[in-house]
Amino acid sequence: MIEYRPFRNSDPPQLVKLWHESGLGRGAARGFSYEALDRLLIGQHYFDPAGLLVACEAGKVVGFVHAGFCSDGAGTGIEHEAGAIHVIVVHPSHRRTGIGRELLTQAELYLRQLGANSIQVGAAPPCDAFYHGLYGGAAVSGLLESDADAAPFLAKLGFQPVQRFIVLQRSLKQGDPISFRLSLIRRKMETFIFALPEHPTFWWFSRTGRLENVQFRLVPKTGGDPVAAVTVSGMDLYVETWGERAIGLSELIVKDVSRRQGHAQALLIEVIRRMRQEQVTLAEAHIAEDNAAALATFKSVGFQPVDCGVVYRKASTESVA
Repeated sequence: MIEYRPFRNSDPPQLVKLWHESGLGRGAARGFSYEALDRLLIGQHYFDPAGLLVACEAGKVVGFVHAGFCSDGAGTGIEHEAGAIHVIVVHPSHRRTGIGRELLTQAELYLRQLGANSIQVGAAPPCDAFYHGLYGGAAVSGLLESDADAAPFLAKLGFQPVQRFIVLQRSLKQGDPISFRLSLIRRKMETFIFALPEHPTFWWFSRTGRLENVQFRLVPKTGGDPVAAVTVSGMDLYVETWGERAIGLSELIVKDVSRRQGHAQALLIEVIRRMRQEQVTLAEAHIAEDNAAALATFKSVGFQPVDCGVVYRKASTESVA
C-alpha cells in the first residue's frame, strides 16, 4: 500500500538514492550526496516541507514531487499567485501504477491552498525556486525532452507545452571564430571578473548564488560602464553525467547602445578562452526559443542545440489556470 506524506528530515538519503536510480536523462546531475541536496534544495530560505511530497511503500520512498512558488517582481522574495511543479520522480519499478498522477494531484492542491491561481509543470524563470545545479544543466528550464517519460505522462493528464527553451552546448576543445571586427573589439575592450553581478537580489542569492560562479564583464579600456556581462557557473555535479568538466553560461546582458556590434560574441569567446585554460572542456547555455538574437549569438561562437526544456500547463482551466 502506498502512503503519501510531506517531507521529513530523515528523507534525504532515500531521495538521493531514488534520484540516482530513476534514469532522469542527460539533464540530471548524478553521483551527488545528500549534503548537496541539503545545500541546494532543503537549505533554501523558502523551502516548505509540505511542498515536497513523497510516496512510500513499506517505509521505502518510491516517488516524490516538489512544488514551489515564483519570485516577486523585484526579486526580494516569493509570491504565491503563481506556482510550479519542479520535478516528479517515480522509481522505474513503480511507474504506470498511478503514483505519479497522485503526486501531481497533491502538488497542485498544495499550491492552490496557498493561493496559486496559475500552475505550471516544469520550472522556469521566474518560477524556478529550486533545483539549480541538480536538474536541467546550466539552468532550470522546464522538463527536458531527453527525459523521455515526461511528455507522454503529462499529455495523458491533459498538459500541453506552452514554453520552450533551447539547450545549447559547445566543446571548448574546438577552435574559436576569428574576424576583423572581433579583433577590433579586443583592442578596445578588456574583460574583468567579479564575484557578484552588479545588482544581486535575494532571488539571485537563493538560486544562482548557491553555486560557484563569477560574472565576466566587458569594459572599454578608456573607462566607463560595462557594455556586456555574462554569469559563469561551475557544474561539478555533472562530471559523472557527462564525463566532462563543464560550465553554465547565463544572464547574458548587452547594453542597448552596444547591441549588434559583436560585443556579446567577443565576451563569450573570451570566457571560452579563459575557461579552457582552467581545464574546462564543455560549456552549456539555455535560451528561450523565441529569443532569436540570443540564439544567433551563441551559435555564432560554436554552440549547437542538444536538448530542449519544456514548460507545460493544462489545456482545461478547471484544474490549472
